[in-house]
Amino acid sequence: MSSPVVVLVHHHKNTIFFFFFFFFLSYLFFSVHGLTGGSSLSVENTNDILVSPNRVFTAGFHQVGYNAYCFSVWFTDQPKFGGPTVVWMANRDTPVNGKYSKLSLFKDGNLALIDAGQSIIWSTHTKSTSSSFLLQLHDTGNLVLYEGEQIRWESFDHPTDTLLPDQPLTRNKLLVSSRSATNYSSGFYKLFFDLDSILRIRYEGPESTSIYWPDPESLGREGGRNQYINNQRAILDSEGQFNSSDGFVFLSSDFGIGPQRMMRIDVDGNLRVYSRIIGHQRRQKWQVQWQAVSHSCKVHGICGPNSLCTHSQHSGRRCTCIHGYKMVNSEDWSYGCAPEFEECTPEDEGFVVIHQAEFYGYDIRYQPNYTVNECKKECLDDCNCKGFQYSYDYDRACFYCYMKTSLYNGYMQMGFYSDMYIKLPRQLASYFNPKMGFSKTNFSCAGQMGTPIIRLYEKKHDNKLLSDVAVLGCVIGFIEIIGIIIFWYKSSKHSVTINQSYFPVATAFRKFTYSELKRASLNFSEEIGRGGAGVVYKGILSDNRVAAIKKLKNTNHHDEDEFQAEISTIGRLNHMNLIETWGYCAEGKHRLIVYEYMENGSLARNLCLGKLDWETRFDIAKGTAKGLAYLHEECLEWVLHCDVKPHNILLDAKYNPKVADFGLSKLFDRDRIVNLNFSTVRGTRGYMAPEWVFNLPITSKVDVFSYGVVILEMITGRSPAGKQQRINESGHREYALMEWVRDRIKEVDGSQSWVEEIVNSSISGEYDRTAMENLVRIALKCADEDMKVRPSMKQVVNMLLHQ
Repeated sequence: MSSPVVVLVHHHKNTIFFFFFFFFLSYLFFSVHGLTGGSSLSVENTNDILVSPNRVFTAGFHQVGYNAYCFSVWFTDQPKFGGPTVVWMANRDTPVNGKYSKLSLFKDGNLALIDAGQSIIWSTHTKSTSSSFLLQLHDTGNLVLYEGEQIRWESFDHPTDTLLPDQPLTRNKLLVSSRSATNYSSGFYKLFFDLDSILRIRYEGPESTSIYWPDPESLGREGGRNQYINNQRAILDSEGQFNSSDGFVFLSSDFGIGPQRMMRIDVDGNLRVYSRIIGHQRRQKWQVQWQAVSHSCKVHGICGPNSLCTHSQHSGRRCTCIHGYKMVNSEDWSYGCAPEFEECTPEDEGFVVIHQAEFYGYDIRYQPNYTVNECKKECLDDCNCKGFQYSYDYDRACFYCYMKTSLYNGYMQMGFYSDMYIKLPRQLASYFNPKMGFSKTNFSCAGQMGTPIIRLYEKKHDNKLLSDVAVLGCVIGFIEIIGIIIFWYKSSKHSVTINQSYFPVATAFRKFTYSELKRASLNFSEEIGRGGAGVVYKGILSDNRVAAIKKLKNTNHHDEDEFQAEISTIGRLNHMNLIETWGYCAEGKHRLIVYEYMENGSLARNLCLGKLDWETRFDIAKGTAKGLAYLHEECLEWVLHCDVKPHNILLDAKYNPKVADFGLSKLFDRDRIVNLNFSTVRGTRGYMAPEWVFNLPITSKVDVFSYGVVILEMITGRSPAGKQQRINESGHREYALMEWVRDRIKEVDGSQSWVEEIVNSSISGEYDRTAMENLVRIALKCADEDMKVRPSMKQVVNMLLHQ
């Protein structure tokens, strides 16, 4: 740090002590109070920093590569693993050298970053005849340049990839992601106010540009946004509430005063809100409290052109080249994949099909009421066509295809019932593996790599005597040791231990107080359901939403931290056929979960009333299968329901099914699944798979079994409860309901249908006999005693949709 202080070193110990004390006070004064006109901060001196009065933020030179530095602001307290959390950079795209570079506040008021070659890399362009300038770092993380009492420049007006609480994002300002986790230079993703005043995220890649958030198919007022307004402003407050002038509002899942927060456009193109928590042994980490895009593969450009993005709970997000294509840059997926063949030879081309895949955008034409062969012919006749999307339009009741001029933004997702036909030379298409759909190039893309940043410098000769340098080095080293000790002590005193609940990816998911839920439910007066896990009450929340409030039983063995960790599994799951969870309560012995209220109650109740027609029951079978398949194979954590029954399948106002209580197996029986003894089984008699009884390994097939029983009950009207097992002629145990159905099928002469013998008279309306037979056979296969015979829920969905 350059300063006007001149010190003479004497051998007398009192003089040396005075020197140390005076120099240390000078260090504290400058680091805390700011940088005055005519002073500088040097890249070579690690003590040349500015610290906010509350010690939360630090400003100084941050290393971003080999001999490459950026002047930055970061959180003072660092996680145990990894570097500091940087929230602002002055020169992210042009790092300076690690020798002879400095940040200087000139006497004319210009704040400039000077590289080793004496060239100005970055500047605030603030000049004045006044000499009273001061650069300070505020408690908010805002780096502010004052001229007297007037603010001449502030870092909050020039964000990089992060918004801190109460830092506004306005017109002509934007957040730009970093290039990668280790490369802080500007990346491909930008958060900004568009020309129509809507807050959006745009991908600007090497070859294409597109907007993916909010969903481009839900624009303007249809997407809950206000267009063409004069005041464009968005802000995250200190309590975790985000407000945008276009009408977009949300609360972080840990809403309330307490933790340090930030909003960041991450390197993977997702916008997230983080809270800083202090965990075991005071280890600090940032935890996601909200994110804009729930399905990571729907971020545009995440895998580059001619590739597919897939996601699983085991391996995370993965990028893979389409069959016939190869990766362009093995260290960077943003460049995607390139064809290994010569394009456009119509006489020698064919197609390969990838199921449940979509490539967003770049459509040449929309062709309604086309067969697959008609789509193929049109694509083969057009050299610009790289493939086509083929699906069914339910609104128009016809099949259609979109011709694609490019293959960008490809992703696979269970529940997306559309096929993608890729045009390839016949020779390549002939050895395509339909179970894979990809080339051999296969890398995980959890963190994209970037080119290392390197800055070189010319070594300058030092004209000072070697002895003077040695003495000065010893002095600085001693001061640094003292400074680090005192700084650590003061920082530890100001640390705040926060013990709250934090939940990732749960929009509007929050913690309720017990008194709040007691008031909402009128002292738990209206009971709407009960089961082994607890009692459910109807309530009206403070925002007038009608809710189902479940009071859990037998939770004394769960402390609050354990309950909060496990309830996060429920909070982050999102599927149209799973009940939406709005929040929870954990106070003392009270453990409650708040769900959306379902107007038509449970499937069990509606089966008793006998007013569900065939079409509704078939839709319930499909929707329930989709929800369970999501739990088993697509959500971030492997979740077994372990208690699938009509009471846990709820129906909304339009009789759409939603699976409920899908997280309680984790909350109550994590150890029971491991122990596997009969006294600790999970489920309801009549719906439980034989694995529970015979102490066999517990897998997702237990839910498949229960699903099959539910479907048979829905068709026959016969409850599986009561006498569950009997010994058949082969000496095997068989469940009564399934055996009754099999007996009816055997008894009927092959010349006539057995469907009428098992379908309950309560099913109103005409039903498709073939579809009903198929549904019964699927249910029997699901409810087979042998778990190896049972299909997965994903296979069940495919069978129901393509029968």
